[in-house]
Amino acid sequence: MPSGQVHPPPGSVGPSPASLDDNTALAKLSSAAPVLRASDVTTTLADFAIITFAVDPDRLQRLLPPEFSVQRVVIDGAERGLVSAVPFRDLDFRFQFAPWLRFAFGQTNYRAYVLFRGEPCVWFFGTSLATPFVLVPQLLWRLPWHYARMRFDTAWQDERCRHYHLHTTARWGRAAVEIEGTDEPAGSLPGFASEAQTALILTHPLQGYFRRRDGRVGSYSVWHERLRLRRGIARRARFELLEELGLIDALSKPHSVLLQERTEFHVYLPPHIVAG
Repeated sequence: MPSGQVHPPPGSVGPSPASLDDNTALAKLSSAAPVLRASDVTTTLADFAIITFAVDPDRLQRLLPPEFSVQRVVIDGAERGLVSAVPFRDLDFRFQFAPWLRFAFGQTNYRAYVLFRGEPCVWFFGTSLATPFVLVPQLLWRLPWHYARMRFDTAWQDERCRHYHLHTTARWGRAAVEIEGTDEPAGSLPGFASEAQTALILTHPLQGYFRRRDGRVGSYSVWHERLRLRRGIARRARFELLEELGLIDALSKPHSVLLQERTEFHVYLPPHIVAG
């Protein structure tokens, strides 16, 4: 199979140039946002980054519940899975029932790109949150979220990131990141057949799943407009969680780095438990 084509595992129905009009699917996802309810959240994300690694797909598969399968891609003739660390700063995290009550904190999501019932989505290994209020989602929804201290040092000129430094200290999810931005748009990345397919799978997944603290599988969804990401160059990208999972090591280089200064997300809450 040529490099640049998404390769679903046998029996799956993953998107590919032959089976799915990616531009149409992406346009549908980017259309008007679903109606927000009182329990839903709107938040402005600053210093948004997607730092992705190509990993052994079989090793990644062993970390997933059996009903999930790795979204496999072919890079330089070899099958790979993809995982990302996604750090950003929430500037004004607010529930619809109390929009005047706003919270600001750093956050990093750790996710893998997977298929569930034939549909592309993400599997969350967990999230680092730089606020004591992390206890609320931990206790209320049993989310695999963990307290961390995060220090961001970033500078932007127009849409280009001049530098992006992140240092995270925590019992779970320590990280050290040094990135230099470029003017190059995200475009089509290795393992994907087109810019639309890259966005559909890597930068625009709206449904996420996770292992709750009680062992059951949970899910929640988000919505955002199509991102306007620029490529970055990683001078340093250490993520202790991904190393502990055996997916990368200290010398691993990212598959890609994508950056955007600011965007707005809607988060549809509360999460729900997925029936077996």
